[in-house]
Amino acid sequence: MASQDWFDKDFYKVLGVSKDVTPAELKKVYRKLARKYHPDSNPGDPAAEAKFKEISEAHSVLGDPEQRKEYDQIRAMGSGARFTAPGSAGQGGFDDVFGGMFGQGGSRGYSYQQGGNFDDVFGGLFGQGGGGFGSSSGGFRGYGGPTRGRDVTAHTTIDFVTATKGETITLQASDGKPIKVKIPAGVADGQKIKLRGKGQPSPDGGEAGDIVLTVTVRKHPVFERDGLNLRVTVPVTFAEAALGATIEVPTLGGDPVKLRVAPGTPSGRVLRVKGRGVQTAKGTGDLLAVVQVAVPSHLSPEAQEALKEFAAKLPDENPREDLLAKART
Repeated sequence: MASQDWFDKDFYKVLGVSKDVTPAELKKVYRKLARKYHPDSNPGDPAAEAKFKEISEAHSVLGDPEQRKEYDQIRAMGSGARFTAPGSAGQGGFDDVFGGMFGQGGSRGYSYQQGGNFDDVFGGLFGQGGGGFGSSSGGFRGYGGPTRGRDVTAHTTIDFVTATKGETITLQASDGKPIKVKIPAGVADGQKIKLRGKGQPSPDGGEAGDIVLTVTVRKHPVFERDGLNLRVTVPVTFAEAALGATIEVPTLGGDPVKLRVAPGTPSGRVLRVKGRGVQTAKGTGDLLAVVQVAVPSHLSPEAQEALKEFAAKLPDENPREDLLAKART
């Protein structure tokens, strides 16, 4: 159940949306605001950081169907109302909440006293336990028991090898405390990892929230992810592609492997090395070596003459003939 500060906070206004906003529209607006005010985009700007925390809090409530429902109920009960001790000055006592339910003054005579709890108040109004409010500890529990702590969003950037192999890393929480996070093997760029119970504590003894960690993976200078496969582009000479050759291909974190390039291999052909891709609990991928025929940019006069003699001995064929014919149809 939501805490008392929900009376004071208009989360719809914070996000700039109407009360009938759809979940999809809400998510779109939140992402736009989060990108605008994220601390990484506004280094050293405390106002932007505060705004980012505010919109994150608003989305954590409105983005959860159950919390949004409870939030709307509380706000409808009495906008701006709060519980105050008897005799306190200013607006916002129990009268504000229940005056409209029972008529002006309908709740007068009920007050929160030291040593009591909300059961004493709501028991008389709804019958013993009928309202579902309160607890023996005196906290404001709501319909469904203690409030769950709010989730916290976080981001981290890891290198390609860590994402592929998996590793336990240490992050620093906003309060300065270290948090160990197990990065599973094969985590993808943009993937979210949920750290259960590591978010905001409950205000009334309930379950703590989670940390939702978004992972950014740095690009590798050689390898790319293709699902569980690793893809690498391997240059070969014209002679190797035409006549065939045995070449060395790099692997991620291991020794190179030897592959046979068949005679007449064209650019773009994929040579597969089984089991040398990403290893996860769900399976193991392969290493995909994509052949790229390297064309020399400089030829000696002798090499040019030799190549002309070679070309003269080739069959009189146009390799683009099929392409042109298909284009015409």
